[in-house]
Amino acid sequence: MNQHCREKAEKLPDQPGVYVFKDENAKPIYIGKAKSLRSRVRSYFQEFRPSDEKRDLMLEAACDLETIVVDNEKEAMALENNLIKQFRPRYNILLRDDKTYPYIKLTANERFPRVYVTRRLKKDGSVYYGPYFPANLAYRIVDLVHRRFLVPSCTVDLTRYHPRPCLQYYIKRCQGPCVEGLTTPERYAESVHMVRMLLAGREGDLMRDLHQRMAAASESQEYEEAARYRDLLTTVEQLRERQKMAATHGEDVDILGFHQEGRLLAVNLFHLRGGRTVDRREFFWEDLQDFKPQEFFPSLLQQLYLDQQYLPDEILVPLDFEDRAVLEELLSEKRGHAVHVVTPQGGRKRAFLELVARNARHSFERRFRVSKPGSREVIDDLTEALDLPKVPERIECFDVSHIQGTDIVASMVVWESGRMKKSDYRKFIVKSVPQNDDFASMKEVVGRRYRRLQEEKKPLPDLILIDGGVGQLHAAAAALENLQIINQPMASIAKKEEILFVLGRENEPIALDHHSPALHLVQLIRDEAHRFAVSFHRARRKGRELTSDLLKIPGVGERTVRKVLAQFGSVSALRSVSAEELSQVVRASQAKLICDYLRSTYPRGSTAGPTDEISQDTMPGSARHLL
Repeated sequence: MNQHCREKAEKLPDQPGVYVFKDENAKPIYIGKAKSLRSRVRSYFQEFRPSDEKRDLMLEAACDLETIVVDNEKEAMALENNLIKQFRPRYNILLRDDKTYPYIKLTANERFPRVYVTRRLKKDGSVYYGPYFPANLAYRIVDLVHRRFLVPSCTVDLTRYHPRPCLQYYIKRCQGPCVEGLTTPERYAESVHMVRMLLAGREGDLMRDLHQRMAAASESQEYEEAARYRDLLTTVEQLRERQKMAATHGEDVDILGFHQEGRLLAVNLFHLRGGRTVDRREFFWEDLQDFKPQEFFPSLLQQLYLDQQYLPDEILVPLDFEDRAVLEELLSEKRGHAVHVVTPQGGRKRAFLELVARNARHSFERRFRVSKPGSREVIDDLTEALDLPKVPERIECFDVSHIQGTDIVASMVVWESGRMKKSDYRKFIVKSVPQNDDFASMKEVVGRRYRRLQEEKKPLPDLILIDGGVGQLHAAAAALENLQIINQPMASIAKKEEILFVLGRENEPIALDHHSPALHLVQLIRDEAHRFAVSFHRARRKGRELTSDLLKIPGVGERTVRKVLAQFGSVSALRSVSAEELSQVVRASQAKLICDYLRSTYPRGSTAGPTDEISQDTMPGSARHLL
């Protein structure tokens, strides 16, 4: 046991505060709070104490102890929470797999501001509104902004004008600031001003402003403009009424339930707003040591609620715990109204707890028993994770393959309506890149693919997926830009880290949980693209070996090789063909030369040499031009 930490514990004050155990690298490995630092920390070093695996491992790794004295228990609880979130010590209970609430981001620092749904706040000059609860409320409001105020969410470069607008302009969900003359900066700024009032909750001010604009337009006999303001006014009035109704039906309650087996734990959190269940969140832990609910739940509640902007009237928990009163007081101060943390013993609230516990068991089964989620659930999760404008029905994925810059090829695979669509797969031989350049190769094949779609007047996919990081993503985006294709949903997945990058939001990489079905879908599509590219590359390389082998035979030229490959296509097939059969395709003298060469080079029973079948589609350029 660490004598240095024991000696420090003996000298601690009898005051509330936070204590931090650190390892040999001065990194925090456990952070705790105490009503009395002396009593709490000294208890770790008692000779006769119950066995506790996690505590024993932590003390074995601890090399130093630091403390911070505060005025009361509430301050200690708040500080403990902040330090745990900052340092994420490995022996603390950490909130994992949490679904953070979305915000609406208005890029106020742009010439033509846009709105986005985001889950990360950044100091980038934008204005953030939220968080929105339930999560899909943010998406519904942004959709309203698109449809009624024509302020878009897009990835188009609005610092310059483009030759033509994207689809959103034609379906009346954007004013078209990307093309000169479709709107004016003044009209766009007016729409953004109204959006800011809506997002800031100033519906009354917005309605008065719309009334004034409608009256002014009517007096100027601009009746079409007056009708537009009238429709906006109706939309805001309906939105305001729905919010009033939701706020007057029942209390806001959060309910927690759990299911635990060994070191595996699943927790469900149900949110009731206005008496209705509006959202459900799942949390999972896979390596808990000495799970003690009385210690686990207070730590979980602190991490869930102390930094949350919106707090419910009541939180139902499955068991009581020591710091419940302190947590209630701290949350009530934060909210400005009473927040109750309750463990109901019977009645309707107890039934709610049991229902959430049953759902936690189902979550446990689905997560740890590997129950396959439905395809619609998976694609909905992917849509939300990537903030896509619509649920993707068709995804096209690209990968580039080569060995040290030779035989550069690429593949495109297609996922459509829940399955891989092999009939739409495509292969590419990279033509314009002489050396190893993944970015230039990706730009070439993406450009070729979608130039052809434009020529054939076929629709673009709902999502383009790129195998690679930000560099490959930008190369693909540059290809689309050259084709004047803008606002096309596109993402990439980086190998090893398995991090997703969405075009236009590359500075907000998405790291999905490794159990996430949405991540598994992306990996499945990416891996299929990689397999298809590698198999094509291997076939080209082996086809070149076969062609060069046959061209080594004296008296056999390219025309003869062309006939042989067209008829038989593989070394295995040629080795089993007699000179008589081969003479049906080429001259008898050439047939004998080929058969004698193959028997001497690849004797019977030998497994050496290329054996993959070479089709016209997979033949390398050096062989395919012979057909």
